Amino acid sequence: MRKIKIGIDVGGTFTHSVAVDISSFNIIGKACVPTTHTAKEGVALGVVESILKLINETKIHPDEIILIAHSTTQATNALLEGDVATVGIIGMGSGFEGKIAIKEIAQKNIELAPGKFLPTVFRFIDLSNPLTEEKINSTIDELISEGAEVFVASEVFGVDHPENEELVVEVAQKRGLLATAASQLTKLYGLRIRTRTAIINASMMPKMIETANMTEDAIRKSGIKAPLMVMRSDGGIMDINEMRKRPILTMLSGPAAGVAAALMYAKITDGIFIEVGGTSTDISVIKNGKPQIKSAQIGGNRLFVRTLDVRTLGIAGGSMIRLNDKNIIDVGPRSAHIANLSYAGFTQIEDIDDYELQLIQPKERDPSDYLALKRKEKNTPELTITTTEASALLNLSDVIGHSKPEKDSVQKVFDWLSKKIGKSPVELATEILTIAANKIKPTIKQLIREYKLDQNLIEIVGGGGGAPAIVPFTAKFMNMKYKIAENCEVISAIGAALGIIKDSVEKNIINPTENDLIYLRQQAIDSVIKMGANPDTIETTIEIDTQNKKVIATAFGSSEMRTKELGIKELSEDELIEICARSIKTKKSNCKISGRTNRMIAVTTEFTQKRIFGLFKEHSTRVRIIDREGTIRLQNNDAIVREIEAKDFKNVVREIIQTHTAYGDAGALLPDIFVIYGGKILDTTGLINENQIVSLIELELKNYPMDEKIIILAGKKK
Repeated sequence: MRKIKIGIDVGGTFTHSVAVDISSFNIIGKACVPTTHTAKEGVALGVVESILKLINETKIHPDEIILIAHSTTQATNALLEGDVATVGIIGMGSGFEGKIAIKEIAQKNIELAPGKFLPTVFRFIDLSNPLTEEKINSTIDELISEGAEVFVASEVFGVDHPENEELVVEVAQKRGLLATAASQLTKLYGLRIRTRTAIINASMMPKMIETANMTEDAIRKSGIKAPLMVMRSDGGIMDINEMRKRPILTMLSGPAAGVAAALMYAKITDGIFIEVGGTSTDISVIKNGKPQIKSAQIGGNRLFVRTLDVRTLGIAGGSMIRLNDKNIIDVGPRSAHIANLSYAGFTQIEDIDDYELQLIQPKERDPSDYLALKRKEKNTPELTITTTEASALLNLSDVIGHSKPEKDSVQKVFDWLSKKIGKSPVELATEILTIAANKIKPTIKQLIREYKLDQNLIEIVGGGGGAPAIVPFTAKFMNMKYKIAENCEVISAIGAALGIIKDSVEKNIINPTENDLIYLRQQAIDSVIKMGANPDTIETTIEIDTQNKKVIATAFGSSEMRTKELGIKELSEDELIEICARSIKTKKSNCKISGRTNRMIAVTTEFTQKRIFGLFKEHSTRVRIIDREGTIRLQNNDAIVREIEAKDFKNVVREIIQTHTAYGDAGALLPDIFVIYGGKILDTTGLINENQIVSLIELELKNYPMDEKIIILAGKKK
């Protein structure tokens, strides 16, 4: 029997679903239905409709489905639209702490978006006397009388002593009320931000839980018993029960799903992922096989929530042209979709002479110089020219997103515009895409600088239905490598299906000990196991943020093992070397295997570069860590690679650190240490000293056979 994962992406216009055979990552079916924003059941109806359509059209048996996961814009939309519940805040403290609590916890008029505010009411409980259920109930009654629908409990040092917050939640839940303890969402200090995070989480609980219940109920009625997961904003997935408690973690889950597909499906190790829609483009970074994360903000308010670092730009596949006389002065941000116009490239144009140029103002406050085409006998415009038509005219991509533009219509409309403006069709198309590329270029350059990306390693990868319109020209314009992901138009749905179960634990610790790191790591592992991750698949990372005095432990794993029983094809070592040689851009004969585990190999080549008119030579070892299925999991262009037995790791790691630590203005710069064991990679780059690195490796290898081979990769710092 096949093992199938189903992914669903709830977009602004359409809800896409895909079925993925996990033995090969092949797409065995796709379905698309309009997103059901206005239905009584909300977007949940579209989710279920897309699943049922997919199952019926592709003849999938419910027992073949092992997991369903969906991304959603619902949390973000609820905040942007102010569609949230009134929150009753219960602050707690005593003495001087109590005065602090009142000032920091009593938060009113939290801005969610311009003109949209979150309504709150507040009560304070003095903890000079023991907290009782009677006092909690009377406080809840007072808040309800002022309109509270959901509740937040927050105490000054609730992170260290969460008992009172947890009691408030317990009492509220006994009454059938929804409640959040601030300490359940984050272990970070910072009372105001922690409380604000809990308030926003609570405000979206009724809507999100209602949708979750409808979705789960409908799926179970269809006979599907597989776990139901939801995409998180950090690129992982969590089970629906966890989402009911922490819906705030689903903010930005749409872009996160695309990045998950870039990792698992497009198999990017280091690159810039550009997901192009019709109206906007999301740009994010993948480095060392991991997406880059930042703290979330809502309405300018910082939250204790980790989200992907996604930069959104108002340029995309449907961006319209602005004209001043005979000059193209801008492209976007208004799109054909929002202007309610058809793409010229997707319209059968019989006679272009039936149309005339019209400059329009698509929406109130838009400039009134957007180009449109209207039939001469009609008053309203019908068509427009976008970046999609410009890319099609230049034949920049043979990838088909939702559909391929009609070449005849594209040529006709550019010939028509050429006569109006006095430039050739190719000049016009090039000018349109140059303006678009110049809007994207600064963001890509900024991300390269911020994340210190090696431009020799990275490539641009395009996803989304509008990727063929934007990515090929932009990459060539910037002289960068690129590719368009297969099935780009449903990339986010694929990402939801293949998402990794993930959770992070953050805690403020000034001088973390090895025991602190071990404790937080175990908390993260326990969380993902609880959500369904197979313990044997779990990998962890620990990052010490010295500037903010905090430690972040992240665990991620899959619900199933990638074993031969799934029918997975493993490549020969000769084929793996060939893949690595192409990645390194060298001859296969220049490459060799420098290390092996039972699931991965290290392929290296020696590289010499001449400096200062050839007077000096610089030697480096370029490395690719590739798994047996042919996915490059890690790459570095200047590294040390050692294959050793696990029992010898301490001496080898200490020797590498002592020999290859560099020194600069910021002090000691340790090499980036990775440990490859079995099919896993341990990333220690977030740690700051030798003892922490050695302790974490020791913990990770605790149950690993000491006579088994492992690979140590150390990236040199310059």
